[in-house]
Amino acid sequence: MDAAVKIAPIAGLSEKFIGLTIVAQGTSLPELATSVAAARKGNADMAVGNVVGSNIFNILFVLGISSLIVPIPFASGFIVDSMIALLAAVLLWLISLKYRKTGRLSGITFLLIYCGYLAYLLIQR
Repeated sequence: MDAAVKIAPIAGLSEKFIGLTIVAQGTSLPELATSVAAARKGNADMAVGNVVGSNIFNILFVLGISSLIVPIPFASGFIVDSMIALLAAVLLWLISLKYRKTGRLSGITFLLIYCGYLAYLLIQR
């Protein structure tokens, strides 16, 4: 992570962009591999549980423990990021209620939202 923070100014990118993209993707790749493997073996509950559980753990446990040690200020610049996360959570919830599964269309939708979010981050730097 330290290397990513040092590379950010050299590449002309903000630390926020690096943290919300490259570092986040790097730490999520093991979860992606586990979820894909579970889905291919027909363990859909394990795939969804892995992704949702990991996010809940990161938000509640990791952020909670970190905040106990050192206060973490919430910058107003993270409002849009929080709204995107909330949108994704609500969209996943609605899809799971209506269809009881996520398919190719849902996957494409989430990927397009993520691409739009990346474009937004690049514009905001």
